[in-house]
Amino acid sequence: MRILTTGGTIASLPDPETGAKRPAVSGEELVASVPGLADVAVVDVEEVAALSSWNLAPGHMLEVARRAGESLAEPDVDGVVVTHGTDTLEETAFLIDLTLRSGGPVVVVGAMRSPDELSADGPRNLLNAVRVASAPEARGVGAVVAMNDEIHAARWARKLDTGLVSAFGSPRHAAIGRVEPDEVELPFVPPRGFRIDPPDELAHAVPLVSVYPGMDGAVIEAVLDTTDAAGLVVEGTGSGNVPGTAVDGIRSALERGLPVVLATRVLGGATRSGYGSPGGGAALRELGAIGAGPLSAGKARLLLMVLLSSGLSGEAAAREFRAAVATFR
Repeated sequence: MRILTTGGTIASLPDPETGAKRPAVSGEELVASVPGLADVAVVDVEEVAALSSWNLAPGHMLEVARRAGESLAEPDVDGVVVTHGTDTLEETAFLIDLTLRSGGPVVVVGAMRSPDELSADGPRNLLNAVRVASAPEARGVGAVVAMNDEIHAARWARKLDTGLVSAFGSPRHAAIGRVEPDEVELPFVPPRGFRIDPPDELAHAVPLVSVYPGMDGAVIEAVLDTTDAAGLVVEGTGSGNVPGTAVDGIRSALERGLPVVLATRVLGGATRSGYGSPGGGAALRELGAIGAGPLSAGKARLLLMVLLSSGLSGEAAAREFRAAVATFR
């Protein structure tokens, strides 16, 4: 069993002078602090990063995904656990699942309470993650998120609360399993979604713009001009709509030959808008925008970045994106 550590709350402690929390616990110390873990599996630890997860760039996430896949290819590694800050945990878990050719499992885990807090949830979460990664039932599951005794498919998992230990859920879906004191319950392993080999790097800029009422299309054009964008993700409202005043910005991106993906800010939503009024999802699809389906804007951005970094561009990337999204429902 291999544990890849990246920092996050699960490995953070207060600064003695300021009291502000920061990653301070090494991977070896983190593993050693979990009672009973050695009874579940023989583990080795590799520190990939030691950062708060909002500081993990796509390049860091790709490195974690690559190391997870490489680890599973080793003959003596039958499962991988990734410790991670919860702010961007869902994005890294999704990228791992997207680029993981083997069946895994890779279990991504974090904590909502740091080790110094009363009833810190990190040790239990980490122990559960190792139990899931060791379970025969988890063969073929790909990447999952294990938090608060629940197991969530990476493509569906979302952070739903900023403080509760029950922060993670799967909008539109349920947890696919749970961890009981004496067993791992994983009665149904959903079919894997679209998979692709990890690119060497995520070098193509894909800005993400969240719309707001009255937004001017010049905002989108300014973003495109200052980022050397190769694609664009727009986080719209409802089932995938944007203010009519912003449509010129989307049209400009499409005229530049960029794939434009339309997601929604609604946690339990999907981009199925049939509205044809200015900025409506149907009207935007007529222009050439692609719906993100059930993927969050952040996950849609990573998928588009991977496709672009794999040599696709323009309409070819758009077609592959559409095909991939259909597998994540």
